[in-house]
Amino acid sequence: MSRKHSFKLTLSNNVTEKQGINYLVEEQTGFFKIDKLMKKELLDKVNIPHNFLQSFDMVYIPKLKGIVFDKDYIETHLDEILFIELKTTKKYLPENPKGFFFGATENEFNFGKLLGDRFRFCFVCLNEKSPSYALLTIEELEKKIRNRRIQYQINL
Repeated sequence: MSRKHSFKLTLSNNVTEKQGINYLVEEQTGFFKIDKLMKKELLDKVNIPHNFLQSFDMVYIPKLKGIVFDKDYIETHLDEILFIELKTTKKYLPENPKGFFFGATENEFNFGKLLGDRFRFCFVCLNEKSPSYALLTIEELEKKIRNRRIQYQINL
């Protein structure tokens, strides 16, 4: 039974993450959805191995507004690109990210530490009463964490 529940939960989380990406791309400025090929190209440009491919979901370039991200922008705006790892909820969070509950991988934290100020966790609240987002560096996030626990993911 737990397998079926876990599968449904994963599907629900994937849908919520896509809604979060759409919210940022459509409602905010400077956020861009990128494909796997573009992710690889970005990692190559900043000399980071591809094992961090799943450690970010999108990019943010504060200066670019109202355009579709093109691979030509990678070279032109390389120094301005922030790598964004999205965490999304539909919970009512009037003080986003306060009250956020999320999972994160060690790889995401390691990637953030490698990139420093060029990496952000983006906490997106899709609740109709409090739609918002908050960008935090690893350092800023570490200061806000109240509880942390390690959960092992095991395949046999």
